[in-house]
Amino acid sequence: MRNALLCLIAVLLSPVIPAAQQPAARTLVAVFAHPDDEGVAAPVLARYAREGVQVYLFVVTDGAAGGQQTSIASGLELAKVRAEEAQCATDALGIRPPILLGFPDGQLGTYAQDPVRLFKVAQRLQEELQKVRPDALITWGADGGSGHPDHRLVSAVVTQLVRAGAPGVPDRLFYASFPADVMRAANPSRGEPPMLIPQAKHLTTRIAVTPRDLDAAERSLSCHKSQFPADAMTRLAAAGRKAWSSGVLFAPAFASSPQSDLFK
Repeated sequence: MRNALLCLIAVLLSPVIPAAQQPAARTLVAVFAHPDDEGVAAPVLARYAREGVQVYLFVVTDGAAGGQQTSIASGLELAKVRAEEAQCATDALGIRPPILLGFPDGQLGTYAQDPVRLFKVAQRLQEELQKVRPDALITWGADGGSGHPDHRLVSAVVTQLVRAGAPGVPDRLFYASFPADVMRAANPSRGEPPMLIPQAKHLTTRIAVTPRDLDAAERSLSCHKSQFPADAMTRLAAAGRKAWSSGVLFAPAFASSPQSDLFK
């Protein structure tokens, strides 16, 4: 009885933090061009979700043109399958359901020639970001990871929104890229394409992940059956575990300290 009374007194005397002062949950958004692109940052998405961060995946295209590795007809049928694969992947990572923007797969690279269509991508992406108001963003670097024009366009638009201070868009932007070993595993007959792998000196942000996070990343990869044959999944999973065992590397988009000279 005495112990129960003491516990009650301790609870009553504990300071109550008003709801307005409670620390808000952090939010991370990864913006990529296609379902399956999230694989480049999958262990990190799983880690932060596991730690209680609200993690979202934005997919800009409908994935309808990615039919090189499947018998599913390109177009609406494949887009439906890839939307289901994206849902499977986000479930495996423990993150929020994917936000699918539905722009035409394989055509974003041409949007750079059409200011009206380019603005529509930027406007739609900004509107979706403003809804969730992330604290940090991940997207492709200028190289697009694999050099894909859709990847490059997404990188450019996300960077544009950050630089412009668009409503709901945070300052913290990090560029993801494929480790060389993963690129070689994806293209064993060709190796990594020239001038696409960033130099290590630029990858100054290292995010530690656990075996549990790597397991989640592997499960998410296995969702994308329309894009990767079983042997390719095995190679990619093994290469990813090796490359990310010491952490996943990112390049911060912007310098954090002011400079007064272009050469110092």
